[in-house]
Amino acid sequence: MEDVAAAAGVSRSSVSRVFLGQGKVSDATRARVFAIAEQLGYVPNIMASELASRGSSVVGLLLRDAANPAYGLLFTKLQEAAHEAGITLISMTISSDLRGSRQIDSLNRLMGMRVAGLIVATGGVTSAQLEPFRDRIPIIRAGRPEESGRIHAVSYDERISARALAAHVADQGHRSVAVIVTQEHASYPEYIRATGMAAELAARGVRIVPVPAVEFTDGADEAVDLVRRREVTAVMCPSDLRALHLLRRLDAAGLSAPGDVSVSGCDGILPGIDLLGLTSYRIGVERLAERTIANIAALIGDEPPQRIVRELIAGRLLSGATVAPPLEQEPR
Repeated sequence: MEDVAAAAGVSRSSVSRVFLGQGKVSDATRARVFAIAEQLGYVPNIMASELASRGSSVVGLLLRDAANPAYGLLFTKLQEAAHEAGITLISMTISSDLRGSRQIDSLNRLMGMRVAGLIVATGGVTSAQLEPFRDRIPIIRAGRPEESGRIHAVSYDERISARALAAHVADQGHRSVAVIVTQEHASYPEYIRATGMAAELAARGVRIVPVPAVEFTDGADEAVDLVRRREVTAVMCPSDLRALHLLRRLDAAGLSAPGDVSVSGCDGILPGIDLLGLTSYRIGVERLAERTIANIAALIGDEPPQRIVRELIAGRLLSGATVAPPLEQEPR
């Protein structure tokens, strides 16, 4: 900053005011400071300046596997909404972490950067793991349903998506359906989806065959065997990636959807999903990102809300072409 001030022929405080966007600086001075800064490659230390002024608009973001299209789109939309709100996001992403230890380490690293708040966009961290952070800094979940009464959350309405998909499958006439069920600790959102699908199917008198899974490839071969034995006429998957993997395994076995079995996913974010014709549920990523940033901005502001934020974001059913009436109403 001193180098910029000397080269521009102004005081250090003037340079500070320019980069903080404060008044009392002429347009000519402001233009000269920016020109010299660009020439010298000067970048202001945002964290240091905000700490000095006892305020910060820097927020940490923990994101689960940005290679997943649903999380990748969420990351983009959070960044766009943060830019519009004048918030700087510092992000870390974790691809595989069964018990959440690496994700907790990432949250501690973000805390060490003196961020003003945290956005947790992952289904792999429990409420109990977030409690210690909640007592030290404003924190909000983005995406995963939150059961704790102490953690702020803007969540996808996974129960509505599960009911809509299950109702669609049942309405097509399927009476025996396999549901790939993810363990709660592996992916809580997928667990909520799968158990919700099973509950809705059961309420409609449909026979359910649960297929346990952890990794996204789990359960596909067992589901293929169920189809071969004609024990089920449909397989419901709690994510589009699981559904795609199942479709690949069906193809390798000489089977297809919906000819031999109906298949559904959930997320509705995959590029080209309209061309694939996958039956799914399109989660409301854009709205969730917008509301998450609006709420974290309020939480780190001068007058944060006293209530716990609880917002559920609905999406829409994509009927697609991979779910159709079964060729036989009753499996053998």
